[in-house]
Amino acid sequence: MAIAYQRESYPAFGPDEFVDLLVRSTLAERRPVDRPETIRGMLEHADLIITARLDGKLVGVSRAMTDYNFCTYLSDLAVDQALQRQGIGKELIQKTHEAAGLHTTLILLAAPLARSYYPHIGMAPHDSCWIIPARRDP
Repeated sequence: MAIAYQRESYPAFGPDEFVDLLVRSTLAERRPVDRPETIRGMLEHADLIITARLDGKLVGVSRAMTDYNFCTYLSDLAVDQALQRQGIGKELIQKTHEAAGLHTTLILLAAPLARSYYPHIGMAPHDSCWIIPARRDP
């Protein structure tokens, strides 16, 4: 199985393909897949998108925001459930970090079911993360 990794961007990398993978990866449970304009904006304003494709089909994606100098926030890491545990996520993280610059600190918030995955691939936990939840106008 030869996975092709590449850097892609909106609009060539579009919302329909992204949402389909989010569903196949279970990440759709925590993403606004029912709000097309939000998904479009997520792709349009991402600094860095790395994809993994098998025979042209999207099987993994990493979507990040970075300043290319100090920090890189990896906002989405999704791999098709049928292909998980084969190193695709680890490779997407590595390629994202390389593209942003290994001198940047790579930061991500783990999905609840993925918390045990990240130490397994060499990432260190950080005990000081704080958020202000999104507000939605009625």
